[in-house]
Amino acid sequence: MKTAALQMVSGTSVQRNLEEAARLMAEAAAGGAELAVLPEYFCVMGLKDTDKLKLQERFGAGLIQDFLAHSAQRLGLWIVGGTLPVTAPENTPDRTPDSAADGSRRIYNTTLVFNPSGQCVTRYDKMHLFRFDNGVESYDESRVLLPGTVPVAFDLASRDGHTWRIGLSICYDLRFPELYRALNADVLLVPSAFTFTTGQAHWEVLLRARAIENLAFVVAAAQGGVHENGRRTWGHSMVVAPWGEVLAQREAGPSVVLAELQHHALDGARTRLPALSHRVLQ
Repeated sequence: MKTAALQMVSGTSVQRNLEEAARLMAEAAAGGAELAVLPEYFCVMGLKDTDKLKLQERFGAGLIQDFLAHSAQRLGLWIVGGTLPVTAPENTPDRTPDSAADGSRRIYNTTLVFNPSGQCVTRYDKMHLFRFDNGVESYDESRVLLPGTVPVAFDLASRDGHTWRIGLSICYDLRFPELYRALNADVLLVPSAFTFTTGQAHWEVLLRARAIENLAFVVAAAQGGVHENGRRTWGHSMVVAPWGEVLAQREAGPSVVLAELQHHALDGARTRLPALSHRVLQ
């Protein structure tokens, strides 16, 4: 199964971001990809965290969701829609702190998956919310986001004749290996917007570790460059094999990272080293 990790440098204009995403998805489809993964917040990187509150969509309807559905159908692709801001249910007893003076509710940072018919087949809400402060950079996603509570995986019946178990995660989730154990997947997806600081230190080693310990492929689509809001993201979108080899990678800038996932490589790694069956702690 050929996959594509799509790297972007999203800005503040949703329309321009969608146009760039459309271009990259078309390139992926032309390159033979069956599964295309967009990065976290492919649709917008606002000037401030609360900007995404204005762009939130109710699950099942909205400009961004319509775009993803139509793109999947038009291109005949499985599309993993990076992430987009999704409205929390009305009965969610949680509101943003002082930063949102209008009393807006916190929202979910959500991955939606669309099949080639344009149907949304599953949803994952980011479970682990990033917080970082080194005295120069400071981030706290919990000011705007609600955490998800449920790990999500889905089955993809590929043109190669195999049904792949695909596990979903988002960015900061990468630091929590217990999530990936719970997914029990053949392919682990990591749409991300890693900061330059944390990415330079930990991105590749974490991706390769998740691949090795789960004997699974990892497809990581990242934001990669300097954004309109001044934030610099690490990029280095990549595809990693179950044995830990980096199959394909691009450092920065908009790009399509293509790689063929071979089921025999997955089976071979798990046969040579049946570590998953040797687990003692569950």
